[in-house]
Amino acid sequence: MYHRINHETQSNPLLPGYAFNAYLVAGLTPIIANGPLDFYIDRPEGMKGYILNLTIKGQGRIFEGDQVFICTPGDLLLFPPKSAHYYGRSSDADCWYHRWVYFRPRAYWADWLECHSKVRDIGRLRLGSEALVTEFDRLLLRAMEKDPQSPNKIMDPRFIEACQFITEHLSGELRIDEVARHVRLSPSRLAHLFRQQVGINILRWREEQRVIRAKLLLQTTQESIATIGRVVGYDDQLYFSRVFRKRLGVSPRDFRRKSSEINYPVKELQQVVNWSARNEKAIVSG
Repeated sequence: MYHRINHETQSNPLLPGYAFNAYLVAGLTPIIANGPLDFYIDRPEGMKGYILNLTIKGQGRIFEGDQVFICTPGDLLLFPPKSAHYYGRSSDADCWYHRWVYFRPRAYWADWLECHSKVRDIGRLRLGSEALVTEFDRLLLRAMEKDPQSPNKIMDPRFIEACQFITEHLSGELRIDEVARHVRLSPSRLAHLFRQQVGINILRWREEQRVIRAKLLLQTTQESIATIGRVVGYDDQLYFSRVFRKRLGVSPRDFRRKSSEINYPVKELQQVVNWSARNEKAIVSG
């Protein structure tokens, strides 16, 4: 069966029309031949967030034509924002069960979400052992246990879009009016929305995201402190160090040294083509 995603309001994330206006939504889609979920998902414009998808039973068919491929148990897919979705049960199988988590990433997850093996921008990874499949399955179950449909986790989609826009331009000096224009709000309304949703103003939220990303880069790369400062939006190294110290109580140099002393697992962060089990743990712990 063919089915194109429509825009009707839907409370069930397994059915067409669900808005996904949340930071985290997770579930299990049990597709059985000729059952109520046996249709193809078709999202030509993709979604605003990422979807991590793990096949646990049966077979799924992704895309059409010369780029079609089949998913079997142990296949892990990562659909990035704005990438086309077209998938459903393979006609060669009587079912396709897949666990999935939809999420809006924090700024410091960017390096984890790079995948070297791709088909039409879709990250594709084969989990090589039963133990690894079990571990990912357990992590996705934890995401489901977070009860993502709870009303207190649903956030204004304009706020979510503003956060994503800011994190995509973390190294630049976006003005509040630019962000407001992007989400079609007045600057004053956007400022009110930020305080309502997270209790702090836009500039402080951006500063927090910059420091979080700087921490990751200090722990997982050998780039100079000046370079890391520029990557997260601070051309002046001294100013970057002051902001970092204000937030964490230590300088970037001391933070890197202390991280090294406790043997921070850099290699673990870089395993599995940079989007590893550690990334999944970050997703489910939100």
